[in-house]
Amino acid sequence: MSGARPLTVVVVDDSLTTRALIAAALRRDPRVKIVGTAGTPFEARDLIVQLNPDVLTLDFEMPSMNGLQFLEKIMRLRPMPVVMVSGHLSSHRGLVEQSLRMGAAEWYSKTTAANGEDPFAGLGDAIVWAAAMKRQAPVTVDTDAANRTVPKIGTVVGIGASTGGVEALTDVLGHFPVACPPTVIVQHMPRQFSESFARRLDRLVKPEVRLAEEGDMLKPGTVYVASGGERHLRVRCGARSGEYVCQLVAAPPVNGHRPSVDELFYSLATTVGKNAVGVILTGMECDGAQGLLAMRHAGASTIGQDRASSVIYGMPRAASELGAVETQLPLSAIGPAILNLCERRSLETYP
Repeated sequence: MSGARPLTVVVVDDSLTTRALIAAALRRDPRVKIVGTAGTPFEARDLIVQLNPDVLTLDFEMPSMNGLQFLEKIMRLRPMPVVMVSGHLSSHRGLVEQSLRMGAAEWYSKTTAANGEDPFAGLGDAIVWAAAMKRQAPVTVDTDAANRTVPKIGTVVGIGASTGGVEALTDVLGHFPVACPPTVIVQHMPRQFSESFARRLDRLVKPEVRLAEEGDMLKPGTVYVASGGERHLRVRCGARSGEYVCQLVAAPPVNGHRPSVDELFYSLATTVGKNAVGVILTGMECDGAQGLLAMRHAGASTIGQDRASSVIYGMPRAASELGAVETQLPLSAIGPAILNLCERRSLETYP
């Protein structure tokens, strides 16, 4: 966030001590700025009206009105990014899912800190993540999606994205029907946010979205998202002819990233070849350009997001300048284009 305005935050917690600990932790984070603290939902309501903060941190357990009750009122009267804070996250699993369905952007558990560490050391990351998630454009749903045929397993979609990809992927997948082509995604992000990202996409779009696991068989109707930080995601042939599976590889970073978009695209070029569709979305630098070129050389269809609709045009530009992009499109047209290409290739391959 270099050069960007710090995110303004109101902290809501009934414990004066906890409010002080959160404030101390966030004061060390230049990305955020506390503009107010409140001990009750009623005080918080007034501060929200007065200060119009970017993000709210909300204690789950408060007197007079619990966090879920207040969250419901916030989302009905003044929707905003909210990070739910709990000291006992493991005992609140059902409530976590309920709050996320109600509109909370993220949960933060102070019990996740290691011994001796500040229990709120990672709260700044959660706040930044919540703000980014809430900036997503409304999901655009393809009105013809329900009438599309189930694609043959021979067609696999690979998508790579970085900065701005959270919003872009939501738009692209918003066009996909329940029976979408099997889709594998590398989105550059810290490991601790991968699960939240996949979970949120799963709620927002029609197909099933989940983190990719070793040996997952690619099947229509499922989107597989690479977990950040530890392993590359590749696609390899399965035990049976025409079967593709996820492969997680603990190899050094590529282009400074692990997982790398290039690693995914190279594997699709080698394994799926002409029956793949590769898509490069908004992001910095050049990860994915060489891999997308390999896909195009292997006969796959390739799409790049255009400059005007990209938050950062670095990755699509690098791929385009390399000759890897067959078709360049605005973000709103990419989802429908993917589906049309998959249908066309299925018809060509399976007459």
